[in-house]
Amino acid sequence: MPPFAALPFFLNADEGERFCLYHEPEAGMPPRGAILHVHPFAEELNKSRRMVALQARAYAQAGFGVLQIDLFGCGDSSGEFAQARWDIWLNDLARAWQWMRKRHTGPGYLWGLRLGALLALDFATRAQPDGLILWQPALSGRAYLNQFARLQSAARLFSGAPAVEQDNEIAGYAMSPALADTIGQLDVQALAPRCPVQWLELSSPPQDAAAEYAAAAGNVRAALQPASALVIDRWRQSGARVQAIPVHGQAFWASNEIGIVPELLAATTAAAPGGAT
Repeated sequence: MPPFAALPFFLNADEGERFCLYHEPEAGMPPRGAILHVHPFAEELNKSRRMVALQARAYAQAGFGVLQIDLFGCGDSSGEFAQARWDIWLNDLARAWQWMRKRHTGPGYLWGLRLGALLALDFATRAQPDGLILWQPALSGRAYLNQFARLQSAARLFSGAPAVEQDNEIAGYAMSPALADTIGQLDVQALAPRCPVQWLELSSPPQDAAAEYAAAAGNVRAALQPASALVIDRWRQSGARVQAIPVHGQAFWASNEIGIVPELLAATTAAAPGGAT
């Protein structure tokens, strides 16, 4: 297998198969554990694949095994998105976690992106991981779905299509009322984890020349969103150990083109659990 190549395979499940990619730790590196990636929702999954692949390779180079899974009804896995349920996704993660833990006896971590961060936090109550890595976690399931609905309405407006949306459709994805209801009730404040957390969040880079110059000189620091800072503060008050890492970068999961944010990759790799790389 060439360097950094991922092993593709299908994981058997009750409702068909789940497509997975496994990144083996680089040969010669001290083993540091294993990481299960929890992908984002709908089209954000497709837009983020490149960034996730690059980070998975970086983790593998640092001595981690990394497992990616396409959940039921997503990507190359069995099922239709309209048939997906939150409980099915949790069961998918349980199967993937079991597969990964059989292969690795060291520490196990969950790495979630956007809505996948909420799913990882929910699953953490079952899996009891050694740590969580959260990329731009959604703070509210209801607000998250409303954002998708607004984007869909805007797209239909500019295309001249009717602006009326189906009750079970979000951003062009048919979704069951049960899944929409479950997501709509999610609140990150209620999911304070018991394990250490790395919270990595992108801050929009400076927009004018003077600000860009100041940022290049190190005079403009990236900052958390106020709502995120509030959640982290409340988590810490409840006893959670949270490392907050804001970095400059654009929202690659929502860009028109496939975006890369080197700053996020570098910050994530530098903060890899289990010690500096």
